[in-house]
Amino acid sequence: MSATFRLVAAAILATALLLAQTASGELPPEGRCPDFTGAPGEPGDIDTGTPLVKEGALIDLNDLLALRQLLPEEVWSYREAFFYEGMQMTIGFCHRRYPVADFYRDATETFRGRATLDDEGNLTNYEAGLPFPPDTIDPESQDAAIRWAWDFEHRYRGSGPVGRFRLTDMPSRIGTPQTFEGTWHFLRTGHRSDLVASDYRVAESTKTEWVAGGRFLEPTNARHLAWRQARPRSSATDYTEPDDIFVYVPDLRKPRRAASTWTDGLYTPRYSVSGVEGAGGSVPFGTSGGSELSPGGLEAIAPTAGLLLAATEDIRKGFTGMALRPNAYDWTLLGMQEVLAPLNGVEEGWPGMSNRNYGHTGLSVASDRWDVRYAVVVRGRSRRVIDHVAAITLWIDYQTQQPLYFISQRKNGFLLDIGILVHRFSGDRAGYPAWPGGERARVFDPVAASFYYVPGGGAGWRRESYDVQSVPVDPGKLRKLTSTDELIKGR
Repeated sequence: MSATFRLVAAAILATALLLAQTASGELPPEGRCPDFTGAPGEPGDIDTGTPLVKEGALIDLNDLLALRQLLPEEVWSYREAFFYEGMQMTIGFCHRRYPVADFYRDATETFRGRATLDDEGNLTNYEAGLPFPPDTIDPESQDAAIRWAWDFEHRYRGSGPVGRFRLTDMPSRIGTPQTFEGTWHFLRTGHRSDLVASDYRVAESTKTEWVAGGRFLEPTNARHLAWRQARPRSSATDYTEPDDIFVYVPDLRKPRRAASTWTDGLYTPRYSVSGVEGAGGSVPFGTSGGSELSPGGLEAIAPTAGLLLAATEDIRKGFTGMALRPNAYDWTLLGMQEVLAPLNGVEEGWPGMSNRNYGHTGLSVASDRWDVRYAVVVRGRSRRVIDHVAAITLWIDYQTQQPLYFISQRKNGFLLDIGILVHRFSGDRAGYPAWPGGERARVFDPVAASFYYVPGGGAGWRRESYDVQSVPVDPGKLRKLTSTDELIKGR
């Protein structure tokens, strides 16, 4: 049997298997890898019959054709941005059952069946744990997709990641990549399964779902630009409720409310590079004719308050795909699919490794360990279109609820950006801090993200955060990370 014929047969088998699994919504057996065999090539190549997808197998660029069924179609269409000659992908675990912390598992069981949804997709009666355990979600029900979206938002993330970041902004056709460094955090302050005694809330911020923020440290022109974002608990029942977002712009010498009054996911201020034109999109303090992310553009550098305040506008870079408002979308369950994704990577990146090879585009995370996972694919139509994002599609890991892929579209259906999210499982990392009391954290740290901006003709961005940890910080640091007053003090 030729390699070409076997590849076609494998594709038909994979499609049939996908349809069967979509109907049943069942998680594939642990350790069962897709039965793809042979090697792609010209007709007449000899088929070895050796399974291509098996734990520990090494995959190079020539093997991608056989793996097409295990990648989202959008990623495959723009594969030149995400894969490169010389890549070395390792097939990791096939449908491994990753454990969660005992307190999160116990909370899920304690409150099983209590969380409810209204006709608008608002979440009520939710306390802690996973709002809707996967075995309770009927894939045929009309509200299946919104249930998965809420599970994604309230997935187990420990206490939230805290660490450093390096954001690399890629140019489209001209210019050079620009690199920004700083610190960031995303702290779960509400629905914390470990905080039974305090009504599952962090005492320092009892009226919020989470508090996020960060500070730029490099380059010089972005240094000390800092922000805090707090999502109110009321947003679960009213998606129009704005976040409290404050930004410290050094030249203004005090924190100010952000110019962006409503943000769907995590906020990032418009960092600047003086005199450099948009690498991967508009940059606030350089000459710009505008883009999809900033239609009006900005004029040349001018030391005015109005231009400085432009830094407080939200920009969809750095932390896209980590959080959202599920009730701000009308959701559809598109199906369930076996995929390859870097859910539990093993390779290092910045700051531990500053010169990792990300391919010729700078956007490839292919040289890492990629697990075979079972993903729930949901699409949300935005009820409030911001930055031209009219719809998003999420590939959510069925077993862990972690995001694997994130795709956004404009009103006309054209693609905006395509993202791959990279995580590492703390349970596999030697020396990872234990939870207070000694329990293992068993959390997925969001260590990297790579986004290709489709209208930008090759533009995109990459975030590296390979030192983040998601265990509780000490009370003193927690107060600083949740306080707006600390923005100015951090300078």
